[in-house]
Amino acid sequence: MDHFESDIFTERETLFVEVILPLSLAKNYTYRVPFELNNQIEIGKRVVVQFGKHKIYAALISAISTRPPTAYEAKYIIDIIDAEPVITPTQLQFWDWMTNYYMCNEGDVMAAALPASLKLASETILVLRDDFSDEIALTEKEEIIISTLKKQQKLTVNDVSKLLGQKTIYPIINNLLEKELILVAEEVVQKYKPLLKSFVMLNDFYADQENLKELFSVLERAPKQLDALLAYLKLQKANLPIAKEQLLEESNCGPAALKALTDKEIFVITKRPVSRLAAHDEEFSVNFQLNDAQQSALHQINKAFEEKDVVLLHGVTASGKTQVYIKLIEEIVQNSTGQVLFLLPEIALTTQIVERIKRYFGNAIGVYHSKFNNSERVEIWNKVRTGAYKVILGARSAVFLPFQNLKLVVVDEEHEPSYKQYDPAPRYQARDASIYLAHLHQAKVILGSATPSLESYYNALQGKYGFVTMKERFGGVQLPNQQVVSIAEETKRKTMVSYFSSVLIKDIDQALSKKEQIVLFQNRRGYATILICATCGYTPKCVNCDVSLTYHKSSGKLHCHYCGFQQSSVNICPACGSVHVEQKGFGTERIEEELKLLYPDVNIARLDMDSTRTKNGLQQILNDFQEKKTDILIGTQMVAKGLDFDNLNLIGVINADTLLGYPDFRAYERSFQLLAQVAGRAGRRADQGNVCIQTYDAENRIIKQVVNNDYEGMYNDEIAERERFLYPPFSRMIFLYVKHKDAHILDHAALNLANILKAKFGKRVLGPEQPLVSRVRNMYIKQIIIKADKHTAIQKVKDALRQTLTEFNATKEFKGVLTQIDVDPY
Repeated sequence: MDHFESDIFTERETLFVEVILPLSLAKNYTYRVPFELNNQIEIGKRVVVQFGKHKIYAALISAISTRPPTAYEAKYIIDIIDAEPVITPTQLQFWDWMTNYYMCNEGDVMAAALPASLKLASETILVLRDDFSDEIALTEKEEIIISTLKKQQKLTVNDVSKLLGQKTIYPIINNLLEKELILVAEEVVQKYKPLLKSFVMLNDFYADQENLKELFSVLERAPKQLDALLAYLKLQKANLPIAKEQLLEESNCGPAALKALTDKEIFVITKRPVSRLAAHDEEFSVNFQLNDAQQSALHQINKAFEEKDVVLLHGVTASGKTQVYIKLIEEIVQNSTGQVLFLLPEIALTTQIVERIKRYFGNAIGVYHSKFNNSERVEIWNKVRTGAYKVILGARSAVFLPFQNLKLVVVDEEHEPSYKQYDPAPRYQARDASIYLAHLHQAKVILGSATPSLESYYNALQGKYGFVTMKERFGGVQLPNQQVVSIAEETKRKTMVSYFSSVLIKDIDQALSKKEQIVLFQNRRGYATILICATCGYTPKCVNCDVSLTYHKSSGKLHCHYCGFQQSSVNICPACGSVHVEQKGFGTERIEEELKLLYPDVNIARLDMDSTRTKNGLQQILNDFQEKKTDILIGTQMVAKGLDFDNLNLIGVINADTLLGYPDFRAYERSFQLLAQVAGRAGRRADQGNVCIQTYDAENRIIKQVVNNDYEGMYNDEIAERERFLYPPFSRMIFLYVKHKDAHILDHAALNLANILKAKFGKRVLGPEQPLVSRVRNMYIKQIIIKADKHTAIQKVKDALRQTLTEFNATKEFKGVLTQIDVDPY
């Protein structure tokens, strides 16, 4: 269909629009435009259309033409919602690329990209906002909707249509959303609140020396209050905000004295949002100076940008990469109207970096991730579209925002698996997608990591990307001292205490005696990995998935980590009646329990998916650790994600083998990255940190390479293996998942599909095989892998695969069989 601009049409010309519906449809639908709407039609605007018998959706115009569809008679569009387009032509190009590259449907991309308020449908539920204001002027029809919502709390879009007796209600709903009076109910989630901390300030009246002198004489009769004032004046010399806890600790005056001073209006207490993670940000004073290594890196990056669009910054942990990013962003924001996208792998990290970056760019910075509610997301969307936000910090979904003038993309911790979306479609890799997005905007990309992904490092060495290294930690701090302890040896010598080696126990004792903090890493949550009957070998399995259940002591139940199924724990074997049911394996819960027995007087906390389920769970745990209320933190890989604590000096890896034994071609690369990142959390300020890695396989090359901080050695070993067995970056991989509720039908269907593909692609097709977990949520799964080497035209493979799947899915015999495509499944 042709892409036309709206103003070239006459009022009596018959127009047709191709629209994207927020549904997973293989083709876009075409609708006819009523003559009276001809002048309002524009690509990127939303229109109201009927799809199916009764359902009404807000769809996006992607093309305009004068040619009707040949296969069906086009229905009329009902109405136009927007006065201005909500998405840009560049975004449409980006969606188009994502649809083709990741082999999904354009509706999947639309559903992932647009905030829910922009995807209205007839079943969408509307509710009044909590902070609803009665003072906003309303039209008669808006008034009817609002007064009905006050009475019955929620309405669907269909209900509104019946209430007003008209179909053209979307513009009215849109106005109410823009006036911030209503919300889309599916998205009414608690937003990610900033951590508020109390800061103390002296009343401006006492800036005058005479008034201050008078205050001293008044407070002579209240020694505790005087102590607080003296402590305040002492702390004030550092020119940093003074926290309430800091003042109480320094003055030892007690909360009553502080309250008295506040009541007398001598002190003013204000609450401000603070970073949850970094206690000391001295090096991030507003006009900070880069050290020589950072200055050199910045110069090299700018030089590389002259020839290359993408630069890999390989800097060891705590080398100060964030400051280099800030200087690069500063150059863009000060010298142009350009925008910057700063991608982070985890929502938890945004708070830390936001605090640092907000100091420089103030209100020109926006944050975008899934913890925001829908109205906030639309607000951010609009501010990016109008250029009000110059810098956007976000998790992977931020690549979909409507940038006007993108100049720079920063992908921090570019190796992180969290940049990959696994379900639902589009199954995109945000790092790779952001490189294409930057290409559309003719922007530059910087990929930063202490342990880059093999693909990025390979591209840098091949000259496809620019390459800059930072080999020293900021402030000359040494990399942590790492030691490996053999669990097998210690078990033989009977020196293991529960799951802790004598070396780790000694290190913990030493750290506690110095009042330093400790992080223990165990990449399994729960209490016992499996229960097993010692008599007959029975293991409780999930009823919906092909996995054993994990015992969680906190709930006293067995949990499935795939579908969420729970059942009561087993004390008597249901198979043979034996009472000898043993717990095997151990997770973070078990480590926590054992540690509490060894150190009853020490404050111990746990950071994993279970302990952070509550709204403020994560921030509370991290805040307590930062404020030194917690001595030992036990965590899964959440503790490896860029956290920055000043008093953390010991990292213990309880069992490194759980990572190394994973059956995946990336297992060694991911193990190296995770262990190196975990180790990198130790000793980031002054003292050299300590890392103790416990393993059964002390001679494993990856363990040795982590200890020697030998990324190049790991890369060379892994890349040779990848080349030999034709794995990425020497090939492109597409995983095809075939699913059905009946294992026999699935076997037949998967074999049939694999044979068709083998006839087309030959030896490039592997399988069908059972994946590691062969049943999830009652669906049996088979996996087919297509491995295309560098000389294969990947687009031809994708086109042929799409055609094959369309024909396969249309076969009557395989009607109920689901097929899912995952391009670059890593």
